[in-house]
Amino acid sequence: MKTLQTSTLLAATLTTGLMAGLFAAFVYAVMPGLGRSSDSTMVETMQNINKAIVNPFFMLLFMGSLPLIALAAFLAWKGHGRPALPWLVAALALYLIAFVVTSAVNVPLNDTLAAAGDPRHIEDLASVRSSFESTWVTWNTVRALLHTAAFGCLLWALVVYGAAQRPGASGS
Repeated sequence: MKTLQTSTLLAATLTTGLMAGLFAAFVYAVMPGLGRSSDSTMVETMQNINKAIVNPFFMLLFMGSLPLIALAAFLAWKGHGRPALPWLVAALALYLIAFVVTSAVNVPLNDTLAAAGDPRHIEDLASVRSSFESTWVTWNTVRALLHTAAFGCLLWALVVYGAAQRPGASGS
């Protein structure tokens, strides 16, 4: 059980960290770069990113983190990781909120941008861009912060879990 518990906690931390990094990269590099681009470039690039990102690797990481965090929390509750449990529950709550933000705000905005069609045939590109960009950037920043906080909680859960596993430690 300890091996499963440790492996699950490590996998949850890794997948959550990768998601935090992805969303953070959009905050500090991708969207500021696109913000300096023409309306056509910005709309076309985001449409292409939104198509490309829905792939098995992304979906495995994005969707896989939730059950991994939940399983890590369950195993901590049932096993040798009780001291890490509050951090795992916090990580799960933060990741769930980020998931809701993605599903309720960012994905619908992506869908609306896709439905606008080919940028070469959109009559008012500036309007399409303005109805997408600032809201998407704001909520992406929120989800980046939430994922990063979940990652931080998981990192601390690893520290607490590791300390509890040392010989002579309370709870081992």
